[in-house]
Amino acid sequence: MNTFDDLKLKKQLHNAIADLGFEQLSPIQQESFSPIKAGSDFVGIAQTGTGKTIAFLLPILQDLKYSDQVNPRVLILAPTRELVIQIVEQIELLTTSISVRSLGVYGGTNNINPQKRAVLEGCDILVGTPRRLYDLVLSNALKLKSVKKLVIDEVDIMLDFGYKTQLKNIFEHLPTKRQNILFSATMTSYVDELIDDFLIAPVKKTISISGKPLDSIKQESYSALNFYTKANLLDHLLKDKEEFSKVLVFVGSKADANRLFATLSFEAETSLIHAGKEQNYRTKSIEDFASGASRILIATDVVARGIDIDKISTVVSFSTPFYPENYIHRIGRTGRAGETGRAILFFTEKETPLKEEIESLMKQEIPLSPFPEEVEVIYQLTPEEKFIPLPEEETDNRKKSKGAGASFHEKSAKNSKEKGIKKSYKQAMKEKYKKPLGKGDKIQNRKKKKKK
Repeated sequence: MNTFDDLKLKKQLHNAIADLGFEQLSPIQQESFSPIKAGSDFVGIAQTGTGKTIAFLLPILQDLKYSDQVNPRVLILAPTRELVIQIVEQIELLTTSISVRSLGVYGGTNNINPQKRAVLEGCDILVGTPRRLYDLVLSNALKLKSVKKLVIDEVDIMLDFGYKTQLKNIFEHLPTKRQNILFSATMTSYVDELIDDFLIAPVKKTISISGKPLDSIKQESYSALNFYTKANLLDHLLKDKEEFSKVLVFVGSKADANRLFATLSFEAETSLIHAGKEQNYRTKSIEDFASGASRILIATDVVARGIDIDKISTVVSFSTPFYPENYIHRIGRTGRAGETGRAILFFTEKETPLKEEIESLMKQEIPLSPFPEEVEVIYQLTPEEKFIPLPEEETDNRKKSKGAGASFHEKSAKNSKEKGIKKSYKQAMKEKYKKPLGKGDKIQNRKKKKKK
């Protein structure tokens, strides 16, 4: 099977695929269609940007018949709000001529009640983040006993986000007899454990090695002193608006994302997205970047898997990722659909070992470009760069040390482990309300004269 015509889709689906302009099947779409359609448990390992969403939606929609029941028959779990929204949009595009009700639920909204009402109205396919789905189950708004097919998208990053407990809680509310479909970009020990615990004789298809980047992506790297020097370098590169026409910039933290957004000279052309932003803000940032209203999008790895935007010219890894697999996910946003892409990695001396781990995973070096002479090197450090943790040996010595140092102070009786001397109420009041010592106190002097 090489084309969508070979799948023998029902007419409505075939027309929807034609309207979307899809012709050739990607490798993961070729391998997944028959096993999923046959009802087998399935595990697909493929790089980001290889059409995994279509790969699991087509066989599910092919056999999904009309029903007016309230409870969902298909449950799709995704790690981020953005990915939930995009999966629902993809379902809607594929079902323009099919009577299928789809619904997306996710956290980040102040009020869960509208989502409760939407779930109670009924749907065929429910897409959601694990935490919000479980909240809806606990509130009795959502019943999962009718679910026949469970899809978990981006399993590895979902487990990295700490959703393991939520997933197990959701599984307890699902019928034991169901089809399980897992898609991931990498195979980790956590993914293996999930497969062993919940899947029955799954069909496993690995399309590409997780560390192998797409051949259509040109990679390069720059060594920079620190955050603000990197910011100057990025400013310098972004001046070429023709070469850098649509740029996705990945940073390592929300603080760095906000700092870079405030530092760059292209504020009017830049959007920002991270987990600390409200959903409306995040949605608008993606819409502006997708439409071309903004040329640059600054993002954290939290949303790396949730962004599915065409024609990204360049991906800049402003911060070298801690996990080398995340670099693969980042650069997978460019060079898609047969187009060429560009990936640039910035790294400091401290980040050099992380860069070497990436190169080891890919089994290839990232070419080093010379630092432009016209870019100013800034020696100012961010608060995070100023923080230098103590070496492990020194930390251990401090823990083991029993002697008091020069700054040691005796603890008060209140804070000491030893009990202080207990005083009577009368004694305590006497100490609290002492007699006046001033000689000019007439009342006190009169009392003294009487005693004499």
